[in-house]
Amino acid sequence: MGLFRRRKQTATPSHDRAADRGDLVHLENFIRSRPGVEAYIEPRTTVTETTVILIADDGEWTRRRIDGPDGARRFAHRMGIPVYDVRLMGYPQRMRDFNERRKRRPDHY
Repeated sequence: MGLFRRRKQTATPSHDRAADRGDLVHLENFIRSRPGVEAYIEPRTTVTETTVILIADDGEWTRRRIDGPDGARRFAHRMGIPVYDVRLMGYPQRMRDFNERRKRRPDHY
């Protein structure tokens, strides 16, 4: 009997799963409470599922699970905000600036 016996997979597992209602409520509240929010789709990796990162005018951001790239696009369209693929666009400078300010003053965030 082998220790590392392979199990036959009957279906390809999906790492993407629908965002739960709490994820969507958080994202919606972020959009409604901040000006100039844009959505950036972050691809699935071996460690994380597909996520969407929302970035406001001042660079403040939040990230939550989403039900795949198409789900992120549908969400952004429904909310009336621009959506980008982070692999193509990268992260905006305002987000990096926000993170740098946050490092210097961590007790204020």
